[in-house]
Amino acid sequence: MHILAAFDKFKDAMPADRACDAALSGALEALGEPLTLTRAPLTDGGEGFCPILTEAASGYMEYHTVCGPLGEEVEAPLGWVELGRLPESARRFLDAKNGKLAIIEMASVAGLEQVPSAQRHPGHCTTRGVGELIRIAVAQEASAILLGIGGSATSDLGLGALEALGLEFCPSGQVTPAQWGQIESISGTIELDVPPVYIACDVDNPLLGQKGAAAVYGPQKGLMPHEIEAFDDASTRVAKKLCAFFNQDELMMKVPGSGAAGGISFGLKVALGAKYLPGFELVTAWLDLSRKIQEADLVLTGEGKFDGSSLAGKGPYALLAAAYCSDTAAILLAGLAEEATAEIVRGRFPGTAVYSITPKGLPLPEALESAAEFLMKKVTEVLRTRTTHDE
Repeated sequence: MHILAAFDKFKDAMPADRACDAALSGALEALGEPLTLTRAPLTDGGEGFCPILTEAASGYMEYHTVCGPLGEEVEAPLGWVELGRLPESARRFLDAKNGKLAIIEMASVAGLEQVPSAQRHPGHCTTRGVGELIRIAVAQEASAILLGIGGSATSDLGLGALEALGLEFCPSGQVTPAQWGQIESISGTIELDVPPVYIACDVDNPLLGQKGAAAVYGPQKGLMPHEIEAFDDASTRVAKKLCAFFNQDELMMKVPGSGAAGGISFGLKVALGAKYLPGFELVTAWLDLSRKIQEADLVLTGEGKFDGSSLAGKGPYALLAAAYCSDTAAILLAGLAEEATAEIVRGRFPGTAVYSITPKGLPLPEALESAAEFLMKKVTEVLRTRTTHDE
């Protein structure tokens, strides 16, 4: 029997690769040998983006000390892969076909999880470390740079990153949105010969307005409701200055995706000509998931919480759809799977099983701490039951 484990992270509990390992351990416990086991940790562009894609392409990781979201030093990963090692289906997303691709994960250098809850506020957070990693990638002769922007703490339009690359926002020093009111002009230049920059992004929000970066994502980063309008006004002022400096049309603020990750996608597009890529499509091709699903007899997938927002077509839900289309059996296991969402899945993909792994009534801290154990045990229980039923 060939089993594919393709899990997303269980937020605050375990990363995607650990979830895959726990599920496969449960399968071995239930079914024993002989089994063919394949693991394919999933990523949405946030935590795990760099190691998952680097490992899948047989690349290597290095770590660099750069500026964190609050100006502190952090150790951030930089992944390197040979473009020629990627599946052709993944390479078609990139103009650069040969050479070294540098992979940067925003969650590890300007991530929300890096900021203590009491200190979360986009006015004080910077993307400077992202720019420092880009400088390192350029110095090491990257042929292209791929940036995953999920899980960000920032809403600085990428100004921190551009500052690290050579721009100056006068008369401020290191600039965060809290200093935007002091910016009178932009000077400096990006002297680096930056290779093509690609941004993995599944968000289609514009930069400004009711569906913009501040209104939609600002509150989860610490922006108070009464601050949103003023923050958006300040963003408009700075964005216009940036467009003018680089002789770009202000309509770029309305381009779908420009509001992703607090507008860093906008800033890098204006200054560097960065290109947006459909994140999940890229990851699916990169991991060669279609082939792996077709080769498997059973797909195990899941995430921390499976609810209505999971039905947007990304991650585990998209995997269930692909498995159903390939006539491959699939089981979804989540820390918590809401019954209404599970019913929708069972209606759309008959035969697909959905389970919660957390014992009812268990306090959240205990559930998070023991998530890997619960996942392994649930897989063992489910597969033993299925085996007995089949017999």
